[in-house]
Amino acid sequence: MKLYLCRHGQTTGDVEDRYGGDYDDHLTKLGKKQAKKLSKQLQGKNIEVIFSSSLIRAKETAEVLSKALSLEVVEMDNLKERDWFGILTGMVKSEAKKLHPELVEQSKDFVNTIDGAEGQESFSKRIHKALNKISQKDHKVVAVVTHGGPIKAILRNIKYSPDYRIEDCAFAELETVDNKLSVVGLHGIEHATG
Repeated sequence: MKLYLCRHGQTTGDVEDRYGGDYDDHLTKLGKKQAKKLSKQLQGKNIEVIFSSSLIRAKETAEVLSKALSLEVVEMDNLKERDWFGILTGMVKSEAKKLHPELVEQSKDFVNTIDGAEGQESFSKRIHKALNKISQKDHKVVAVVTHGGPIKAILRNIKYSPDYRIEDCAFAELETVDNKLSVVGLHGIEHATG
């Protein structure tokens, strides 16, 4: 199976500089334009279905792809972004820094878990469970619309890097052969070097 693992477009939370995670925000006008550009990049790839995170920003991105590519969208709750930030979720970052400086510092390392947030290990297991479920479907080529965190978790499992920079509506082209996932190409995604 070939998978086009896509990140959603720019969101209102990005513009407002909020802590995201599972904060449920909408695409901006730019985010919708980015999704249209992504749909053009995915044309002619023989995609049969789109799997999408259940968060609004991913669903809105998937809807743009669905209309442009005339494909069904299957929503999957397990593709959601990690609830990484606990009580910081949805807060403007400058406000959070004043109110909870210790939590802001703690949140800088993806391995850490803030009180009330989802742990990295359980998040990673959830994402891989969703990916396994998709891989067992009877499709040759699929698109998966998700978030930066899930994409990083999947890529770290294939080829470890402490971090990745992932642009809005970036995508990874992955392939499974004999249940082993490999990277065919990265578009708008690069290893972060510090």
